[in-house]
Amino acid sequence: MKRKKESILIVDDEVSVRRLLHQKLYGEGHECWEAGNAIQALDRLRKNSIALVILDIKMPGMSGIELLTEIRANYSDTAVIMATATSDISVAITCMKRGAYDYMTKPFNLDEVVLNVDRALEKRRLELENKDYRQHLEEKVKEQAEKIRASFLSAITALAYALEAKDEYTSGHSQRVADFAVAIAAELGLSQESADKIRIAGLVHDIGKIGVRESILNKSSRLTDEEFQHIQKHAEIGERILAPIAEDAEILSLVRNHHEHFDGSGYPDGLKENQIPLGARILAVADAYEAMRSARPYRTAMSEAAACTEIQQGKGTQFDPAAADVFLRSRRTS
Repeated sequence: MKRKKESILIVDDEVSVRRLLHQKLYGEGHECWEAGNAIQALDRLRKNSIALVILDIKMPGMSGIELLTEIRANYSDTAVIMATATSDISVAITCMKRGAYDYMTKPFNLDEVVLNVDRALEKRRLELENKDYRQHLEEKVKEQAEKIRASFLSAITALAYALEAKDEYTSGHSQRVADFAVAIAAELGLSQESADKIRIAGLVHDIGKIGVRESILNKSSRLTDEEFQHIQKHAEIGERILAPIAEDAEILSLVRNHHEHFDGSGYPDGLKENQIPLGARILAVADAYEAMRSARPYRTAMSEAAACTEIQQGKGTQFDPAAADVFLRSRRTS
């Protein structure tokens, strides 16, 4: 097997030892550097990409073991073989625990040095390949996750549009709710990740109406108590529909809780104030405004002024005051 040329740093306070190893390893096809102490070694490591350091344990100033710790902390891709005149096994164990690849004793058998160097470089090569594989795998997993997320978003958006296509009165409602909600989230300083989840939840917040009887959805007169209780179930139904494909607890909670009221009088769980997820409180404002501004079988569309008045009057009861205030400011300046 053809040996790959690597860069090797020989660190020893004895010039004769450095030259001996330099000559042998150079003859084996490697590029070699020398350092007589830890300061010189660290300087060389900063200037060059070093594959392997052969490091003497006993040196003036910083010892080899101390330098080993420094190398492993700052040059983790560099392999280290320790060298010493002592054969004390406890020293060898200490070096291995601190990250040395191998341990050699003086005087050197140069053929054994070559074998040790080859083994250390091969181990380093395998570790780097494994590291590279993991990095690429993480990238592939992330890329695949983004594809799955995009596919999920497309699927649930299609579901929402399919629902709205059945009802001329609600066509475009979910998209507008999502847009309003994201704008509120931005003004409140929410992260991009939170805003993205709010957008997704906004697009599908009414998906549970698939499970509501059309005769009730399109009824032009006042709903009975039984009919209203039936339509209230759409929040829970939406959560159940999305659970197998969303796999995101936050998005599911926004869909489930977008009809909760700030004072606890909403549905399905009767949550109040901060018990309600912030994203759901934001969606509640956006959904209510958009619904009021749209025509329904049982009423005509409200004017913007009238809808904003309803939002203002609902602060602290139906709506989160902070979310309502942000939304109302945006309508006054739009």
